[in-house]
Amino acid sequence: MELHNLKPAKGSTRTNKRLGRGEGSGKGGTASRGHNGQKSRSGYSRKIGFEGGQMPLQRRVPKFGFTNINRKEYQGVNLDVIQALVDAGKIKDTVDMQVLIDNRLARKNEMVKILGRGELKAKLNITIHKFTATAKEAIEKAGGSATEL
Repeated sequence: MELHNLKPAKGSTRTNKRLGRGEGSGKGGTASRGHNGQKSRSGYSRKIGFEGGQMPLQRRVPKFGFTNINRKEYQGVNLDVIQALVDAGKIKDTVDMQVLIDNRLARKNEMVKILGRGELKAKLNITIHKFTATAKEAIEKAGGSATEL
């Protein structure tokens, strides 16, 4: 190691210039904020969605209707999808939340509703949050049982 090949340790030096530390630093005076105006002042913070005094987008867009804050969202799973899994050998005789999660038809915190599209040939015992009337009828017609959680 010689004097000519000494360098500071990695991460010990800064690459950015310090602002407002005199004219000689190259970033003195206005500290790269330009001259006057709201953005040059200390304490300035722009509100989210602020458009310089123009009416913001979220206030320009019309809002109407009613949104129920207590609405329950269900993930729909159709009978034909379940039958396809039975044919593929991924479902044997029972269907519950864990089976649907394992086959990526639902996530663990979702509520599931079995829908009546398609035809079910397999005899299955299905335990899930909700069923449509046609789905429940088709499951029982195939010899299975539909139990709500």
